[in-house]
Amino acid sequence: MAIGERIHFFRIMRGMTQKYLGMLVGFPEKSADVRLAQYETGSRKPKADLTAALAQALDVVPQALDIPDIDSYIGLMHTLFTLEDIYGLTVSESDGEICLKVNKDKSKDAAELLKMLSAWKEQADKLSAEEISREDYDQWRYNYPKFDTTQHWAKVSSKELSDTLAKAFKDKLKND
Repeated sequence: MAIGERIHFFRIMRGMTQKYLGMLVGFPEKSADVRLAQYETGSRKPKADLTAALAQALDVVPQALDIPDIDSYIGLMHTLFTLEDIYGLTVSESDGEICLKVNKDKSKDAAELLKMLSAWKEQADKLSAEEISREDYDQWRYNYPKFDTTQHWAKVSSKELSDTLAKAFKDKLKND
């Protein structure tokens, strides 16, 4: 699903008009609906700062808007193949149903993915047992990992900050 479709999905879910959401992210009232329509239809792709503003206005994390290309079955399959390569995802059969599994022994990344999937299953089980509402479940999913209490997450500095620090460090080494 393309980013425009995700913006549309969350906007409708939140009961917002294109004009309202457009104004929330700073577009002029006159053109707010037209500008937002351009992003929703895919004729324009938002840059990172606009994606962040849209995510904030829609109460989701930016990653919930900008997901890999799974618009076609072929694209979805290649996404799964990539997950197999990187995370040890495997396909098998259990009780006559096709299942996807993570081989935690493949790599550290596979073990991390398994932890994340276990956290997801925990929330899905709570929803199924009616311990949490659908709204709570969706809030957990669309803001992941913000509300994941099963793991400890460290904030990683942005690429720009990382590059700046690396350059400063290199410059310091040259001067010493």
